[in-house]
Formats: sequence, structure tokens, C-alpha cells
Amino acid sequence: MSKNYTATIGLEIHAELKTQTKMFCGCRNNQEETRPNINVCPVCMAHPGTLPVINKEAVKCVLKVGKALGGNLADFTEFDRKNYFYPDIPKGYQISQYKHPLITGGVLNNIAITRIHLEEDTARSQHNDETHSLVDFNRGGLPLMELVTEPVITNAKDAVSFAKELQLALRYLDVSDANMEKGQMRVEANISVSKTNELGTKVEVKNLNSFRSVEGSIEYEKNRQISILEAGERVVQETRGWDENKSQTFSQRKKENSDDYRYFPDPDLPKLKLSEIKEFNNECLEKEIPTMPWEKRTQYKKLYNIKDEDIDLFIQTPKLAKFFEDTALALDNSIELITRATNYLVSDFVALLKENGWEKNKITSKYFAGIVKLAYESKISSRVAKDLIITTFKDGQISNNPQKDAETKGLLQKSDENELYAIIEAIKTENPAVVEDYRKGKISALQFLIGQGMKKTQGSANPQVLKQLFEKACD
Repeated sequence: MSKNYTATIGLEIHAELKTQTKMFCGCRNNQEETRPNINVCPVCMAHPGTLPVINKEAVKCVLKVGKALGGNLADFTEFDRKNYFYPDIPKGYQISQYKHPLITGGVLNNIAITRIHLEEDTARSQHNDETHSLVDFNRGGLPLMELVTEPVITNAKDAVSFAKELQLALRYLDVSDANMEKGQMRVEANISVSKTNELGTKVEVKNLNSFRSVEGSIEYEKNRQISILEAGERVVQETRGWDENKSQTFSQRKKENSDDYRYFPDPDLPKLKLSEIKEFNNECLEKEIPTMPWEKRTQYKKLYNIKDEDIDLFIQTPKLAKFFEDTALALDNSIELITRATNYLVSDFVALLKENGWEKNKITSKYFAGIVKLAYESKISSRVAKDLIITTFKDGQISNNPQKDAETKGLLQKSDENELYAIIEAIKTENPAVVEDYRKGKISALQFLIGQGMKKTQGSANPQVLKQLFEKACD
């Protein structure tokens, strides 16, 4: 492909908000419901004579996102009707926002944001075969946030990085789970290529439901458009889909313009003067904005001096970040202790979380910090520390004192030479050939003997003391 072309990419990202009810009615917002058409009512099914009511919590969620991303919060806002006729919208129009969105401006990952607005989600269509489709209206009417970036992204990797950071921001603000596999966050990419400063013809790729799809579709579409232009043909403005199996985009329909939707203010909904609503004032919103991921990265590097990859691992899961911070606090923010704690978290604790999930964890951050201190002070071995983390995670704490528990289980590190000497003599008797190998200069034989000592003491022996005693006993 020619390297003289520049890609211009803008993203439109939809996220379902996790409010108790739908956007304009009292139906339950249960994104885990598997039975079709359970959470429906005359309002979201567009029965004649029904009237919508604005979900205040959904409005607040979007304002929090705008606040966190440095956007301008509207004082005046209204909802509009976006007209189109598909089976997933029973009214024949979607309630959305057009000229007066809740948020304008803002920046994330150094990428400028055009607007963030609020609308209702469509129902979910299921195409069983070529002859018929089924529609599940449980999703229809859920509060849906849409964020639109400026067309300033130039490559697929930056687009994915932006989408990942937004997903993280939504989770930290606790306004959306933003699970792409479940359709709670969907990405649409507007892509054009050009050799000049003038923008090329824009093509929209819709409903990308994984970061891999976002990257793959942008790369494919960029190269497809370049091939068309290099062949002397014109790119058609259209909406395309992404075929995951073939790793290519495909044409869906001619791209609509805003005029095609015939936007006009919804006459059934009041216009909002946000400054007159107490919960939406600046002070109230500020109290609900947590420390955001980009702020935590800077803090972690400055306060704890841990590796960038470990910082990213912690920050990806707000619960894990909180557990790490509480552990660091229990360790009095000691860099040496935090470094050791980080190693146990990354190598052992995270593996337990992946295998069992957060709901199975029975160890507190304070107790975890206590285990780290015991290992640092050589009161228990590193092996015992890992075992304590595993057993406590799964079975729970015996008490709030890890040293007491280690004593109860006989796991405190043994350094008493008289106590260890009997164990060493027993190992020598059981492994005469290994002892002879060591005497002949085979260093690995000594490591084997030490390993046997650690095994017999359930990891509680001090390995350095064992080494010294074996060296003396085998001379």
C-alpha cells in the first residue's frame, strides 16, 4: 500500500448506563436478563397514548463522564426525535439529542472529544435464518451514552487505546460496566484516507464489539480505500459492517446524513435548565468523581516506584487498584515492602482472582500486608508466604493476625540449628547417593538436599540456615 496516504479516524462510542430503570420508563434495567421481552411496558413498546419520563440518574451519569473528561456541561439541554424505521424501534423514532447535547468538548488520551449525549438504546434483533428475525425488547429503551471524538485519530492503535481508556473511565465512575462482549459498549469508526490536507470520503464501520475488531476493521478499511483510490476509482460514502471470520468489512447500506433523520425536539419531554437542578451543580458532581486512571498512573509511579506494566495491571481493575492502595497504606507506604507486595500480587494474587473471581476472595488487604511483613522480616519463607496467600484467599483468615496464624500452623521460619539438624540427618540417610554427588563437587545435589529440607518443614525452614548446615554436615 502507498505510504503517501494519511488516514483520518473519528470514533462514535456507545455505552449502556447501569441505572436501575430504563431511560424513559420504569422498566428494570437488567442487562443480564436472558429471557426475551421480560422487562417491557407500554411506554418502551410505544403503545398509543403513553408518555416518556426522563431518568434523572442517567443524566447525572453522563454529566459525571463529561466532568471527568474536562468537557463543558450544558446549562440548557433537550431531547430530540431521530426518525427512522427499523423493527428494533417500535415508535418509528429514537429519542436522542441533536443540537443541545449534555456535554461538548473534553479530552481523553490527548484526543479531542466533540460531544457526549444521551439517548435510548434499540432492541436486540436476532436473525435466525434468511426467512425471519426475532426482536427482544429488553434492551430497548435502556439509557445509552454516546461519545463522539473529533476526526483527529490517524491510526488503529491510537483508536484502540482511546476506546480502552474510555472503558476504564466508565468503570471507575461506576456508570457502566462497558463489557464489549455483552454489547454494553459498542464502537463505530468513521474512516477516510487522503493524500492532501482535504479529508477523503468517510466510511462508517458499525457495531464493533471488541478491541480486536476495532483495530482490524480500521486497518482493513484504510487499505481497502487506498486500493480503490490507487485504481483510479472513487470511495463510496456508506455504512459497512465487520466480518470477524473473514477479517474484512462489507457494505450494509448507503450512509445517512442528519437531514435523513429529520431531527426535531421531542414535544413530550421537558427542556432542561441543568443549573436549576441541585444534584447537577458543580459541587455535587465533583464529590462523585473518583481519582481517575490517568491520575492513578502518575500517583503510583511517584509514590510507589513500581513498574509500568504492574501499574497498568492494577489500574485495569478498580477493585484491584483499591486492594493495592490499601495494602500499601498498611505497609506505611514503604517502597521496599510495597515492591515485595507487588510481586506477590502480580504473581500469586492476580492468578487466584482469574481462577476464582473477586467474590471468592476471603483475604483482606491488611492481612495481606501482614504476610508481606513476615516474609520481609524472614519470619516466614517466601514459599510459606505464597501458600498463606493461597489458603487464606480460599479458606479465609483464622484470625486478624497472620503471625499468630503462621504459629498455629507451625509455619514460622525455623532457624534453630538443633531443631533442623535432626531433619538434615534424616535427609542424608534417605539420600546417600545425592550426598556422595555433592561431596564430589556436584552443586545441584546441594540444591536438591535443601529442597528436601524445605519440603519436610513445609517451607518453614530458613533456606540459608539449611544451606550452611548441609554444607557442614556433608563435608
